[in-house]
Amino acid sequence: MDIALEFCDTYAFDHLYSALLPASSSPYNLNDGFSNATTFDAKAASPWQWQPASQLLSFAPTDAAYMSQWSRDNIYRQFLSLFLIMWLAGGVIYFIVSTLSYVFVFDKTTFQHPKFLKHQIKMEISQACRSMPTMSALTVPFFLAEVRGHSKLYDTLSDEPFKYYNFLQFPFFILFTDMFVYFIHRALHHPFLYKRLHKSHHKWIMPSPYAAIAFNPVDGWMQSLPYHFFPFFFPLQKFAYLALFAFVQIWTVFIHDGEYVANSPIINGAACHTMHHLYFNYNYGQYTTLWDRLGGSYRKPNDELFRRDDKMGEKEWARQVKEMEALVKDVEGDDDREYVRPEEAKLSLKKDN
Repeated sequence: MDIALEFCDTYAFDHLYSALLPASSSPYNLNDGFSNATTFDAKAASPWQWQPASQLLSFAPTDAAYMSQWSRDNIYRQFLSLFLIMWLAGGVIYFIVSTLSYVFVFDKTTFQHPKFLKHQIKMEISQACRSMPTMSALTVPFFLAEVRGHSKLYDTLSDEPFKYYNFLQFPFFILFTDMFVYFIHRALHHPFLYKRLHKSHHKWIMPSPYAAIAFNPVDGWMQSLPYHFFPFFFPLQKFAYLALFAFVQIWTVFIHDGEYVANSPIINGAACHTMHHLYFNYNYGQYTTLWDRLGGSYRKPNDELFRRDDKMGEKEWARQVKEMEALVKDVEGDDDREYVRPEEAKLSLKKDN
């Protein structure tokens, strides 16, 4: 994250902080020793000196970097800057990836599903936007510790701890985070945590790509913890870290996009995650089905989901509705959602009975 911070400092934050908190000028004029100074060498006066965040890619500062009371290594400035980066960059990735998925991938027939909510897209986006600032603020301490040198992030490829680690770090990251996301997610389904934190995400029985981060912010933060803990326990190359950060955001959108491509016993794709939203107590994993299988919570996606003609058919819908409504009553009590087609949902149940 120090590379992203350096980029933003050079092209944005240096100018912002120098305008908001300009450096104090010297109290004396060098010529007579009494009158106020007319010139000031902030660069010479600053205790901070630039060192590139990476040997592979760096963004040299301009004079504006030395013109603020808050130098780049000021912890309060770093906290605020990282918060803004996390909030804005996370929002940009969310809207770009979700919108591309919505336009080119998402099956719009989902709008006719008996369990699709009225104004659902708008509500998903609204919840995500409300949650992003708090999730960002909760995440900043990890990024702050990283840029201040307390993690195991390394710079050049030659710094790898052992041979081939530059390649192995990717599956290590996936396996580590997949395991801990499973246990955190499953814990969030405990009745105490579910009703207080996780229920708001399960408002979306048939999610759209915009549901990807439509969470209670504490819920979303808890499920992101394994990603942020990893570089404090294991070495991780800086650019690999940035790439994996983006990958996590994109994957989270993909498992909510309703396009059931991966009919795999290993990959926990959109079909598996739809089973989770429909039936609650299955498929807690993030990337693979490994921990669901070991924990007895794996549910194979309905075969109809992979057949275009049956995927959004009334028969499959009725089957989903019947089981889902029984589970909602068991998990949540009365269902207070407002659906697009409440009458059709009831009719489907009657036909099935």
